[in-house]
Amino acid sequence: MVAVEGVPTWRDRKRYLWILSLITPGCAVIPSQLVLRTGQPIFWWLGPILIFVIIPVVDRLVGDDGENVPDDAYKWLSEDRFYRWCTFLFLPLLLAGLIIAGYMWASPELSVLDKIGLATTVGLISGVGINAAHELGHRVEEHERWLAKVALAQSCYGHFFVEHNRGHHMNVATPNDPASARLGERVWEFVPRSVIGGFRSAWQLEKSRLERKGSRAWSVHNNILQAWSMSVVLFGAMLAVFGPTIAPYLVLQAVVAFSMLEVVNYVEHYGLLRQQLPNGRYVRCSPRDSWNSDRLVTNIFMFHLQRHSDHHANPGRRYQTLRTSDVAPQLPAGYATMILLAMIPPLWRRVMDHRVVENYGGDITRTNLLPRRREKLLAAYGVDKQLADAA
Repeated sequence: MVAVEGVPTWRDRKRYLWILSLITPGCAVIPSQLVLRTGQPIFWWLGPILIFVIIPVVDRLVGDDGENVPDDAYKWLSEDRFYRWCTFLFLPLLLAGLIIAGYMWASPELSVLDKIGLATTVGLISGVGINAAHELGHRVEEHERWLAKVALAQSCYGHFFVEHNRGHHMNVATPNDPASARLGERVWEFVPRSVIGGFRSAWQLEKSRLERKGSRAWSVHNNILQAWSMSVVLFGAMLAVFGPTIAPYLVLQAVVAFSMLEVVNYVEHYGLLRQQLPNGRYVRCSPRDSWNSDRLVTNIFMFHLQRHSDHHANPGRRYQTLRTSDVAPQLPAGYATMILLAMIPPLWRRVMDHRVVENYGGDITRTNLLPRRREKLLAAYGVDKQLADAA
């Protein structure tokens, strides 16, 4: 709390709710116990049940948060180490879930379908774990940045450490950013484009950084290679302990994890575009350049990721200090619900396309249009292509 002359003036009512965020990695640990005690194999699929059924329902019932940190509380709240430990503790739980899953994958008692269910659960939880890596990777403290790489080892997505901080945050909501979805782009088209484009961008950024320091790209100082080496060690140890039969499930959980991340990327910036200046540069990123959602439950489970507008406008802020913004475009539901909608492109476009255009005062030419569908989209909104090109 903040005190003025010894009198408390503000208390963080969500302080101890952040402990609930550890339920997510716990869901990779407990499926085996639930199946053992109930005899119901459906619990191997606990991850999808939690993320795509329970959270959306509770999110809807609880509703929005609406509370922002006052200015006089910002400094002490940022420095309170309790909030950091909530992210630190996520990592051992994540690793414990993977180890238990490795043991179960190696067991002949589980059917292939059960093992796929467990791999999907572990992968979805690892995808949420990338969000913990996202929070840690933005910090200036060296130990937190190393922990970000550790958190990315399970998903084999170490290049995210480089691309997100130095690529995505610079190019967000522009055609130059592979992680910013375009109006009219289906999620199934976006994910491979973002995966490939993000890797290319990360490697070039890291290569350029090392060259400026007089070092080679293929060196121990390469952040991407450091992160990938952690994945090699982790997967190598898992295979050595549990045998090569678990390899397909290790791969599956990693693919599910980074796919989860990319679908979230799709939701976060769909169709949004920063305006370009006469010199070719783009205006500075503002809260208007990310989709926002202030649903309390999902924000607790995802370390305020849905206050994404403030995160991009102020990337140095720790998760507990992020604020909701009235000027940011608002999603109609939390991320968990929006991910489900994204999986059904016609439904997604029916819900989101008009919101994108309305965000720009009805002017579709100001949106981040998918180039190969540009002419069709312009026509759908009654815009003459030649006039749009001339403008």
